[in-house]
Amino acid sequence: MNLKVPRLLLSASHGRSGKTTVVFGLVAALSLEGLKVQPFKKGPDYIDPGWLTVAAGTPCRNLDPYLMKSEVILDSLVRQGSLADIAVIEGAMGLYDGLGDRGEGSTAELAKITKSPVILVVSTERMTRSVAALVNGFVHFDPELNVVGVILNKVANPRHESKLRKAIADYCPVPVLGAVPKEKWLELPERHLGLVPTQENSTAQDLRIRAANLIKENVDIPKLLEIARQQEDLPLSVSAVTKIPADKVRIGVLKDAAFSFYYPENLEALEKSGAELVFVDSFSQPELPEVHGLYIGGGFPEMFARELEANQSLRKNIKDLIEKGLPVYAECGGLMYLTRSIQIHGETYAMVGALACDTVFGDKPQAHGYVAMRVGEKSSFYPQGCLVVGHKFHHSKVINLDEQMTSLSCSLERGNGITGKLEGLTYKNTFATYTHIHALSTPEWAPALVEKARQYKLSVGSSVP
Repeated sequence: MNLKVPRLLLSASHGRSGKTTVVFGLVAALSLEGLKVQPFKKGPDYIDPGWLTVAAGTPCRNLDPYLMKSEVILDSLVRQGSLADIAVIEGAMGLYDGLGDRGEGSTAELAKITKSPVILVVSTERMTRSVAALVNGFVHFDPELNVVGVILNKVANPRHESKLRKAIADYCPVPVLGAVPKEKWLELPERHLGLVPTQENSTAQDLRIRAANLIKENVDIPKLLEIARQQEDLPLSVSAVTKIPADKVRIGVLKDAAFSFYYPENLEALEKSGAELVFVDSFSQPELPEVHGLYIGGGFPEMFARELEANQSLRKNIKDLIEKGLPVYAECGGLMYLTRSIQIHGETYAMVGALACDTVFGDKPQAHGYVAMRVGEKSSFYPQGCLVVGHKFHHSKVINLDEQMTSLSCSLERGNGITGKLEGLTYKNTFATYTHIHALSTPEWAPALVEKARQYKLSVGSSVP
């Protein structure tokens, strides 16, 4: 079965070109015009999708050629994109930058998988006629790629724009579809992982409106819509409808400014496996509601260590429940929260203390990139020998680990582990890792967590049906 998916993919010549800002404004402009926009982000990033979610009013989805098979990527795009008026995909880094020498894992590969037209966002600072050489290089580098137009970004003034437009008109086979002036106010705030999450930015909605107006004034939106609507239909794999188990369990999810890194598909996978999700604010709630499992995602606990430490009752409650066997799955920031303490610039903040170790936060990344994790026999959530792919980006490291109390249950075949190539802190029914996983590439994860929660529910009894 083929479905109509109007779509565009916006990429750039290199990172830090202002592409995310342009895409943010474009998605916001389309949404404010009354169109239903489905945003997608290439790669495993959480923060850019957060901004695109604000822009669209619809959860952004990730498409990642390393984490996901081609058919999974295409299925995700078609299932979500066919429900919208337009799908807008934001690339990552430069168009042809990827993991392999032949562009494996690049935005260009994603464009081919999804058969999407590419709009090249070009940062034009300190450049005039040379822009034509750059654009021609990107257009002709891969004849299989469909680069259909250019949006000039960070344009200094009308005279600069005129020179850029003339150079491209004289030498390039693709049109200029917009010229966005350089605006200091539109530079989205950044931190060590990239942009600051929207949960911490009170001006996100104001930026959405201002960015939308800037794009409407400087980009040919009718032409972009025309291009998107001309694209060929895409196939949808027809799979059996998943039957949600009747005996539901309740899984708590810490979700606030400290813990905000959750893929929509991960939460949906838990629900499809039979979980009722109960969201918990780690700053204000004195204890967990009645739950049968707990999922703690990544985020920035180091930025809110004082607030997390202050909620002593919740920390004690979680530790007590872990001792009683509550299944807990924690990623990165969640791992940090479950240790005895977080040390930041000489200050130490008490955390949950369920894992017999501490973490220390540094100024430089301790691990960054994709990983492949081979599961050992002690893991609670994956079959022995299972290969789990994911990604890491963290500035903290584990110290003072007592391996008699908290074991390392996995080995990394790609990437660096907590100690050398070892990864995955395991204690009772708790599994904590710096590796972020995506449910579309790790389909066994959600059913395993729900099944663990179901076993716990039976073992302790429950007042919740």
